[in-house]
Amino acid sequence: MSRTLTAAVVQAASVLLDTPATVERGLELMAEASARGARLVVFPEAFIGGYPKGADFHIYLGGRTPQGRAEFRQYFDAAVAVDGPEIAQLARAASRHKTYAVVGIIERDGGTLYCTVVYIGPDGRVLGRHRKLMPTALERLVWGFGDGSTLQAVDTPYGKLGAVICWENYMPALRMAMYQQHIALYCAPTADDRDSWVSTMQHVALEGRCFVLSACQHLKQSQFPRDRMNNRLSGAADGALMRGGSLIIDPLGKLLAGPVYNEDAILTAELDLSAIPMARMDFDPVGHYARPDVFSLHVNTAPQRAVTIGEAPEN
Repeated sequence: MSRTLTAAVVQAASVLLDTPATVERGLELMAEASARGARLVVFPEAFIGGYPKGADFHIYLGGRTPQGRAEFRQYFDAAVAVDGPEIAQLARAASRHKTYAVVGIIERDGGTLYCTVVYIGPDGRVLGRHRKLMPTALERLVWGFGDGSTLQAVDTPYGKLGAVICWENYMPALRMAMYQQHIALYCAPTADDRDSWVSTMQHVALEGRCFVLSACQHLKQSQFPRDRMNNRLSGAADGALMRGGSLIIDPLGKLLAGPVYNEDAILTAELDLSAIPMARMDFDPVGHYARPDVFSLHVNTAPQRAVTIGEAPEN
């Protein structure tokens, strides 16, 4: 196993409702991070497809509107498929730069959108994906729910790599499911730009005894396409809808990079993977500090399908 890794987290905004332009921005940012020596690049939640903070799609209890449906159609059209040309472009770039990439996307599958993270390897292959299990608040009306089949972390020469998206990080059972895989590189793409997010990420690093890499967008009011989509958040044209706060933390909770606010940024840090076993000397949440005689967790990793074609399973 490689003992050191230069990692980067990207703090930049999508070009909302313009996926080709967002992909081009992603390619440029990946190239810049690679030029700084990064062999792992983490992008924010919903970077491809967009997190339209402040949009409401005219949704209210008991009703929707034709205008809101039209706005959702635009958002639906901006989403991508994991096996589509946009991810293929990013995969080719990852191969060219010999880097791992963790990319937040809005995934389109049939008639449903999912908030998803795609893992891309330096060989240009899509290694896996994770769909957000529990969208938060209004997100639930525009995104579907993931299931346990996408909780699998992926192997890298630096240890297990996985992602937990935004407020999923407040789900203790989900975190334990990741720790059980001995995750080394815990990625947390997010849209949470509050000061409290820093302490949440430090807690995760200390609890999981892993490196935590969190990327959040820096999205300004002037970058929101208000002529095409309603926004409930008011403010100056150059004010921030999302102010960032991206960071990298070591397994004992030390900030290695960030947080940075109110600017575009690529944060990098040199990760010494030998810090993980040293940190777990006195705390391993699924090992010597666990109490399986008192607490246990069952994780259902079966895909959940509305329709199964074929013979009924035997009882």
